[in-house]
Amino acid sequence: MPDRVYNVLFLCTGNSARSILGEAILNHVGQGRFRAYSAGSTPKGSVHPMTLDALAKVGISTAGLRSKPWDEFAVPGAPKMDFIFTVCDNAAGEACPVWPGQPMTAHWGIEDPAAVDGPDFQQRAAFDDALRYLRNRIGAFINLPLASIDRMALNSRLEGIGAMDGTTTRSSRVA
Repeated sequence: MPDRVYNVLFLCTGNSARSILGEAILNHVGQGRFRAYSAGSTPKGSVHPMTLDALAKVGISTAGLRSKPWDEFAVPGAPKMDFIFTVCDNAAGEACPVWPGQPMTAHWGIEDPAAVDGPDFQQRAAFDDALRYLRNRIGAFINLPLASIDRMALNSRLEGIGAMDGTTTRSSRVA
């Protein structure tokens, strides 16, 4: 068992696709070292069905996933976050709650698969792409030497992960 479990919050506006994907992927591959959560500034109230399909297709559990407001994580008694990643440009530009404990933050913008308008196969491909991009970023993240890297170097590495393939063009920091 690891000495330390890191709490990670993935933020988006609607909390129905990208942030949910991030939560599920990290909880799946985090090997007990990470506990992931997701939330949105204006959550849709339900997880997009294609998000659930994309996760199930690659064998990642969808149990317990739900669309929720980010306020849940900014109240007394909420888990203290070590890392917060915005995965949509809108959430990166919004005024976020004050997060206790000064978590490390980065913007990992990915196009919104839920916004794809077109035939079913194009929509599914967009969800598969978002899942692939997030898996790659999360893979890079979980392999960082978190216990031994200084905060400035870690910040640089987190921003570099956000610039990996599939990034949106906006580069912004979480408040």
